[in-house]
Amino acid sequence: MKKLILFLALFICQIMVFAQEKMKKEPIKKIEVTGFAEMEILPDQIYFMISLKEFYKDEKAQKDKVTIDVLERELIAAVMKAGIKKEDLTVANISGYKNYYGKKKPQTFMEGKQYKLLIPNVQKLDVILSEVNERGIEYVNLDHVDHSKIKDFRKEIKIKALQAAKEKATYLLESINEKTGDVLEIKELDEQFYSPQPVYAANMRMMAGDASGGVQESNLEFQKIKLSYKMLATFRIK
Repeated sequence: MKKLILFLALFICQIMVFAQEKMKKEPIKKIEVTGFAEMEILPDQIYFMISLKEFYKDEKAQKDKVTIDVLERELIAAVMKAGIKKEDLTVANISGYKNYYGKKKPQTFMEGKQYKLLIPNVQKLDVILSEVNERGIEYVNLDHVDHSKIKDFRKEIKIKALQAAKEKATYLLESINEKTGDVLEIKELDEQFYSPQPVYAANMRMMAGDASGGVQESNLEFQKIKLSYKMLATFRIK
C-alpha cells in the first residue's frame, strides 16, 4: 500500500512538472503598441537678459557719466511699476570695459551689468524698458520660456499617450475578433519638448528706441510650447 501511495505521489508530481514546463514553453499571446500624444501651451514664464552699461551724457567731452547704479535703480523701479516682483529681477553678470574716444588711450573704466528678468508676458517688457534711459540699454535677449504648471502638463500628456496605446491595441484586436487582456509591460519612450523662439512681428525699435526717443510698444508674440510623448505598452490577448 505504501508503495502504491508513493507511486501515485511521484506520478502526480511528474504530471505537475510536465504541465508547468508546457506552460512555460507555450508563448503568451500579446500585442505591443505605441501610443502618442501632444499638447501646445502658451508660456507664462518668459525670461529675458537685459544688459545695462554706463554712458556719458556728453560723450565727446566724456562728461556727466550716468553710472550703473543710476541705471539699476531705474530698472528696479520700472520692474516694480510694471507689477513685477523685485525678486524676479536678478543679477546674472557684471562686466567692465575701457571707454575709448577716437585714437586716444582709454580714459575711464566703464561698468556694465547683466540681469535676468522673469515676466508673464512680453507686453510687460515694453513697459519696463520705456522707464529706463535707452542709452544705457546695451541689449535685450530672450533667455528661455517655460510654464508654471509644466510638470502637470507632462503628467497629463503621458496619461493621454498611454490611453492612446490602449485604444490602438483595442481596435486592432477587434479587427481580427480578439480582445485586449491585462497589460504586461509599459515603457516610456522619447519626450519631445519644443521651446520656441519669439516671432518678431515688428522691428527692433522695442530694444533700440527710435529717433523720437523712448521705447516703442512691440507686436512681439510667442509661439506655444509643444510637448509630446510616446508610450510603449504590451497587452495580453485574451
